[in-house]
Amino acid sequence: MPRDEKTARGVGGRLHQEDASVLDVGAHDSETWAELHLEKTLPATPDRVFATFVEPEQLRQWWGPLGFTIPSVQFDAVPGTDYRIAMQPPDGEIFHLRGVVRAVEVPSRLAFTFIWEPPDPDDQETLVSLAFEPVDTHTRLVLDQGPFKTAERYELHRDGWSQTLDRLEAFLA
Repeated sequence: MPRDEKTARGVGGRLHQEDASVLDVGAHDSETWAELHLEKTLPATPDRVFATFVEPEQLRQWWGPLGFTIPSVQFDAVPGTDYRIAMQPPDGEIFHLRGVVRAVEVPSRLAFTFIWEPPDPDDQETLVSLAFEPVDTHTRLVLDQGPFKTAERYELHRDGWSQTLDRLEAFLA
């Protein structure tokens, strides 16, 4: 079984490794946080991993950072279709994310827009692109998202996706 791989690289040089440590190299300017890039090798085939993203009942079981639950999911993997996901944090009120499905190539690619509802003043709509690459009997999931307006929004999404992908890994194990 290949070892887990999880890396995140921002244009500004932040690197996340398996132990979730952060290496910050150099100064950051306003364009530094344009794109988020994460990779994680998951213990299932691309068909299985892809299904966890596009089947609402599966998505509800692992989506979101640690401690979050998903009361409802409206998602149909058809380009041009709106989606909406209700997220319940451990403490606090339910909030939603929504967007439009942009690309579906079973089982290798999924892309969708992403915006919080209602958005934070520092939010803007981003594009999430997922690639599902076969690695023996596993899948290397490659996630790209952006652009982000601020370092804080980049970091929020980086941390949220990192925890979410850890939950996906546990769900697939």
